[in-house]
Amino acid sequence: MTRRVLAHLALILATLLMPLAAQAAGGGVVAAADPRAAEAGREILREGGSAADAAMAMMLALTVVEPQSSGIGGGGFFVYHDAATGLPATIDGREKAPASAGPNRFLRPDGTPMPFLEAWPGGYSVGVPGNVRLMARAHARWGKLPWAALFAPAIKLAENGFDVTPRLHEWIGDTSRYTKWSDFPEISALYLKDGAPAPVGTRLRNPALAETLRMLAKEGPQAFYSGKIGAAITAAVAGTRRNPTALTAADLAAYEAKDRAAVCGTYRGYKICGMGPPSSGAITNLQILGLLERFDMKALGSSSPKAWHLIGEAMQLAYADRSKYLGDADFVAVPVPGLIDPAYLRARSQLISSDRALGKYEPGTPPGAPKRTAASPGERGGTTHFVAVDAAGDIATMTSTVESGFGSQLIAGGMVLNNELTDFTFAPEQEGAPVANSVAPGKRPLSSMSPTIVYAPDGKPVLALGSAGGKRIIMHVLKTLIGVIDWGLPADQAIALPNIFYGGDGLMVERGTTLSAMIPALARFGQPVVAADLPSKLTILQRDGDGWKGAADPRSEGVALAQ
Repeated sequence: MTRRVLAHLALILATLLMPLAAQAAGGGVVAAADPRAAEAGREILREGGSAADAAMAMMLALTVVEPQSSGIGGGGFFVYHDAATGLPATIDGREKAPASAGPNRFLRPDGTPMPFLEAWPGGYSVGVPGNVRLMARAHARWGKLPWAALFAPAIKLAENGFDVTPRLHEWIGDTSRYTKWSDFPEISALYLKDGAPAPVGTRLRNPALAETLRMLAKEGPQAFYSGKIGAAITAAVAGTRRNPTALTAADLAAYEAKDRAAVCGTYRGYKICGMGPPSSGAITNLQILGLLERFDMKALGSSSPKAWHLIGEAMQLAYADRSKYLGDADFVAVPVPGLIDPAYLRARSQLISSDRALGKYEPGTPPGAPKRTAASPGERGGTTHFVAVDAAGDIATMTSTVESGFGSQLIAGGMVLNNELTDFTFAPEQEGAPVANSVAPGKRPLSSMSPTIVYAPDGKPVLALGSAGGKRIIMHVLKTLIGVIDWGLPADQAIALPNIFYGGDGLMVERGTTLSAMIPALARFGQPVVAADLPSKLTILQRDGDGWKGAADPRSEGVALAQ
């Protein structure tokens, strides 16, 4: 049975059982895209851990049970609401390009960009992982339990084993075919059985990863960026059969997770906060919302083709700005205030007609805009998201990734190493102007990851959410925000709303949903519309009176668990 069929069956079943999908609680709540990771987070809450502790335990557990999507061999973005201050804070744990990754990293000898499948597997695509440094920074600021305690659930899973789920089985099959695992004996040994994807229900153990986790628990985060673990990363990147290159001890030692200022804006009285560059998530979401604010989305409702037409128009205009202006702000000028300036968005919104598609979606000229060429990276959807709230009211929302399925396909110390550098735009300049998201040593690639916290008009946090899905992540979060704020849906119903994106010359709507049934009506606005597979892995928390409830995407294997 294909992943598409499984996803549709899961969506139907979860919709039928929707009242059971969310767990309400007066104490803490966690939600993750894998039940075993959610259980790890709940275990930490029950031991007296904070939301930050629970989130980090889930990140570690997902390293074991969801290796195709995330883990300590990758990076992430972390947004935290500190109940003591009432303010959001963010940590950038995005991977960095090593010194060997110059502007020609993904160019062929003739100067043309490599095809993605040539650049993806092997050493060229590996960035310096950031999740362990992110974890250390979050634990130092908000952790309550000892550092080592956060590793216990993941170590147990790696040592005792975990069962292969239908989703993991299908990821193994698909990815091993695309990337030719015959060139990657270490990952084949872990996830293939007799040369075929490990069957559903197979008990997998990863003793090398258990050893890595024990070492980190005992020695602290510095053990990841030096010593035995660091040497294993360097050796894996240099010794691979495909695209070998240098990721050195100096590259690892230089890595730093960074505190960034949260990017916040308002929509219908709600304050929405998320990550700034090198994430494009908060900026692009705030742009789309700003473009839509003059329309009465509430009156239109979720069953209106016009509402989805308007979302599609705002989406394509905002993504045009994203492609031209966004990148790592430590390396390029990113006009963040200009991009989310209400006056700029009001003026740009006038391009949107409620009756017809614009047809051509060009970048605008926000205040402070530099000369830049639009060029977009090809993000893939091997990502995950998880959320936690504790009894004190601290809230954690984190998106974590190794990029494509099983990252670079390289294994070091039992962990999958990311292929995050393929999130850079392969050509360093186009049409005589520099590309914001070009490759450079020490630079962090642009991301669509969108960990988000929403504050109600009374100033209290009311939502925390995020998703997987590559460049579509922004839209998965966006339709959920519209669902809750404009359409008054509870969180579990909002994340079950159909997904929408764009491609080619028109819109893509999620196959087998109410939105695909609207294709003839949407096409009448003057833009081609096609049904497509648009999977997501949203997790969400929603304030429920004095407590919180959580939900996980019905398209995923995820769950929400109360403390």
